[in-house]
Amino acid sequence: MAAFSRSGAEQEVRQRLIPENEPEYDQSLPYGGKVYLARKKKADPWHIRIAEALIIILTLSFAIYAYYYFDHLHFHVTYAYGYLGYPQAQHQVGQRYLHGKGVEKHHQKAVEWFRKASDQGHPHAAYNLAVAHLKGYKTDLKPGEAHQLISHAASKGVKEAHQVLHEVCSRGGCQ
Repeated sequence: MAAFSRSGAEQEVRQRLIPENEPEYDQSLPYGGKVYLARKKKADPWHIRIAEALIIILTLSFAIYAYYYFDHLHFHVTYAYGYLGYPQAQHQVGQRYLHGKGVEKHHQKAVEWFRKASDQGHPHAAYNLAVAHLKGYKTDLKPGEAHQLISHAASKGVKEAHQVLHEVCSRGGCQ
């Protein structure tokens, strides 16, 4: 393997080109003093400051609202998910209407939300709809449908449905 060698004239040390006509060049500094330092940041414009203050105020207001009115906030968030068609949320909205938690009691609306969730196969909603029918609340259940709903809830593991199925439906009370 042949080594590449230079002649004597080529072996001299290469030096950086030092411009003689630039007064800012200083050999004692790295890069010759051509480093630009960071400039002082300008203050944000007034509309940006106002927007930041509003965001902070709105965030704190929402946190206070959520702390003191949690049930009301939870109802509206759950209502939105129920409106989108989530059966668990629909059942929760029905429960909140039934018990008046976060909203005024309204049994008819509770039954409507239980119906929406039970139509999608939610077992607890099916049980609650059937029990509401058995207790005399106005529902749109057809004869024998309460027994089907309670049977569905019992097959999905709702303990209360097993009890109602054996105690009430076995005596013909689910018609």
